[in-house]
Amino acid sequence: MQQHTPILAWGEALDQQRVWTYQDYLALPEDGHRYEIIEGVLHVDYAPDYEYQFTVAETQRQMANHVVEHRLGRVLPAPFEVHLAEATRPVQPDVLFIRTERLPAPGAKFLSGAPDLIVEVISPTSIRRDRNIKFAVYEQAGVPEYWLVDPKYHFVEVYTLSGREYALLGQFDGDDLIRSNVLPNLRIVARTLFVPVE
Repeated sequence: MQQHTPILAWGEALDQQRVWTYQDYLALPEDGHRYEIIEGVLHVDYAPDYEYQFTVAETQRQMANHVVEHRLGRVLPAPFEVHLAEATRPVQPDVLFIRTERLPAPGAKFLSGAPDLIVEVISPTSIRRDRNIKFAVYEQAGVPEYWLVDPKYHFVEVYTLSGREYALLGQFDGDDLIRSNVLPNLRIVARTLFVPVE
């Protein structure tokens, strides 16, 4: 495999002229970066900042507490591979929920097909990818629910599939309880997902 262009920016898409495959992905170095292939384009993330990672950890923790308590399945944080289609594998959502009956077998390296719920935490460099590229890919793959969580502006948007398109279920901030169709009894207060403002 040819040498890659140096990675210059967090969340950057690399070598957009070539079509990347899963075999190319398997040949990438294990250098601590998070790589994804979306519609044949390679994307890479560097280590996130404190606010971003706090929000990922809190979202995963609170959602997992509910899911484990009610024996609904599993909540996993990145990195974990999801294979949505031939040209979109792997993606590695920040947080994902898989129902019990769809859990991969022990030892599986990836989930084939759409998780039941995906959460992406927005950063300044990932906003276009999360709001446009991943939004369209998750919608097309039939992911039933997609959360966009913004640690800068402290809000959560929840989208659910209506037919074949996402519809906004709601935008939540402050003391709002986040609503979910996939996890209807989930009780997460929006502000608790973010670093407190002093």
